[in-house]
Amino acid sequence: MTQQGTLGIAVIGTGKMGADHVRRINDVISGARVAAVVDIDEARAKAVADTADGCQAFTDPAAAMAAPGVDAVLIASPGPAHEAALLSAFERDLPVLCEKPLTPDSGSALRVLEAEQRLGRRRVQVGFMRRYDTEFMKLKALLAGGELGRPLLLHCRHRNASVHSYFTNEMMITDSVVHEMDQSRWLLEQEIAAVTVLKPTPSSLSPEPLSDPQLVIFETTGGAIVNVEIFATCGFGYQVQAEAVCERGTARVGDAHGMLVNRPGAWGGEIAPDFVARFEEAYDREVQSWVNATRRGEVEGPSAWDGYAATAVSEAGIRAQATGERTAVEMIERPAFYG
Repeated sequence: MTQQGTLGIAVIGTGKMGADHVRRINDVISGARVAAVVDIDEARAKAVADTADGCQAFTDPAAAMAAPGVDAVLIASPGPAHEAALLSAFERDLPVLCEKPLTPDSGSALRVLEAEQRLGRRRVQVGFMRRYDTEFMKLKALLAGGELGRPLLLHCRHRNASVHSYFTNEMMITDSVVHEMDQSRWLLEQEIAAVTVLKPTPSSLSPEPLSDPQLVIFETTGGAIVNVEIFATCGFGYQVQAEAVCERGTARVGDAHGMLVNRPGAWGGEIAPDFVARFEEAYDREVQSWVNATRRGEVEGPSAWDGYAATAVSEAGIRAQATGERTAVEMIERPAFYG
């Protein structure tokens, strides 16, 4: 690829998220094309490949990365497959956009950190898309500017209409609240030191054995407190909201103040049905930003360190969820390599 050339991307995983990224690269963003897709389901890989001109289908990630025209990798496969794909990309010195989680556990995430450091430069951007949402970007800028003073509390709500039948209590932490973990670290510029999980009497509509909703509390290294309501089966739509309470004021995002309609006997607007709809523009902005940086020979955005930190906090969250006790986060000291 030349400095101004089109970036050829291998998309690993063609499920809901991977297929949506293929569509995004094909139809929405600029400067890139889908050169290869990978899935263990060969028929599904071929079906998705057929939507992109000149795209090849593979069942092996390493083979796709070695294919002609592949300059970068987008990983959207299930978490347990991430480590092997990341290490394969490192072997070829390919830049990677990796959907969360970086890996499913802190041990494998640490191996990825060590491998990236051996390369001597960053190769990974982790897909924490909320950092690219317009409202959250404005909140970040406001807090960083200091106008409201030091953040004291962060109130978060994370609601899904429903979840798959295989969804577990642990996944409420690793698949849902993990976003608030990264969001809190980013907004507050502090690490999370401890996690507590409280469980009210479950909703009568919550499928067994899910204990839903839950209240997850973070204590940060800077003395802030974050509370997260996770309601995985609220039934009415998808909502993500955050309110920062600071020394000299408050700021809230996520209220979806779009078009409001008045009609006989009723008024109101729409609630997004799922995360893909709610954060569509953020995903677009995230992938475009990654493509732009990669074409410049740079790596920006959430780092492998951010992915490791979120995994370490998730592990503490799972222990807290199981025991009902305040649980300290166990993680290494941040390497100088990650700033």
